[in-house]
Amino acid sequence: MTPRITLATAARVLTQLRHDPRTIALMLVVPSLLLSLLWWVYDGGALFDRIGPALLAIFPFLVMFLVTSIATLRERTSGTLERLLSMPTGKFDFLAGYALAFGSVALLQALITASVAIGLLDMDTAGPAWLLIAVAVFDALLGVALGLFVSAFASTEFQVVQFMPALILPQFLLCGLLVPRDQLPDVLEAISDVLPLSYAVDAMSEVQANTDPEVWGQIGVVLGFSVALLALGAATLRRRTP
Repeated sequence: MTPRITLATAARVLTQLRHDPRTIALMLVVPSLLLSLLWWVYDGGALFDRIGPALLAIFPFLVMFLVTSIATLRERTSGTLERLLSMPTGKFDFLAGYALAFGSVALLQALITASVAIGLLDMDTAGPAWLLIAVAVFDALLGVALGLFVSAFASTEFQVVQFMPALILPQFLLCGLLVPRDQLPDVLEAISDVLPLSYAVDAMSEVQANTDPEVWGQIGVVLGFSVALLALGAATLRRRTP
């Protein structure tokens, strides 16, 4: 990986995003709106405080997965990726640049969403707010990495959406949001133990419940999955769509 090329790729992606207000709104505004809608549904209260932190992990993960996978697919179908890879840009330079660009957006997204949840929606959390934001950023980065990986196997945007029931929905069902993971049947609990979103939700729940939360183990697992997905994405990325 060449840092200069990676930074140039990230700058190009951020420039493109700046001229796409709908995508910016999707990434920065929609997670906060969804969380606010949920607060309205439950009229605040204890139930919102219980599931709010988990959704603070899930919503950024989902949004960043969609935006990143579709944006990368468009680079390939338009021929941009083929032109870039014919120059000194390597596959990992390309993916790392995308991860850096969308990671910057993820940081801003986490700041906005966590500020809305804690400041406006009065979500109860015992741990420090900065740690809640940090976990949200790593969760969004996981969505970026998974989106970059999936984009290597999709030929159309519709195919990207088709990956959601296979890769996103099982994680949503088994992450501990609907049923605590230790109350799942043994087989399902074992499956949830190898799904990265489970550790993201565990970290959020730990920050919410404890004044001195120990979440670096869960964050390490999420970060490890993100790096592995980026490496797999670099290995499987095609120059163009057949």
